[in-house]
Amino acid sequence: MASEIARRLRRESTNAESRLWLVLRDRRLAGYKFRRQRPIGPYIADFVSIQYRLIIEVDGSQHADSESDERRTAWLERRGWQVLRVWNNEVSGKSDKVAEHILNMLQSRPTLTLPSLPRWAPPSPASGRGD
Repeated sequence: MASEIARRLRRESTNAESRLWLVLRDRRLAGYKFRRQRPIGPYIADFVSIQYRLIIEVDGSQHADSESDERRTAWLERRGWQVLRVWNNEVSGKSDKVAEHILNMLQSRPTLTLPSLPRWAPPSPASGRGD
């Protein structure tokens, strides 16, 4: 169900979201990878860098002083995400400044890395095939 909503949101993106996506898509922002309209828990984030645990929300005036946005941000931050909120008019009028701010945030964030597994692991001693 969340994936269906995310698909619909991608098709019906706002002008500001479309403009920011042109900056973020295909690793255009200094090679950083973003996904858009990504389900995270009970929410759908506008833009997400999973590796840097950064969420970018593009908001219109209806989000000013929104208690539900505050609850959403708190929920995401408790789970290790950093949420950056930018206004539609900032993206439309100063997209280069918004991109610079996003880049600065990414460069200050630690990278989420997973441990690499060896190409070949010896059999477990419990299996009876080891020494």
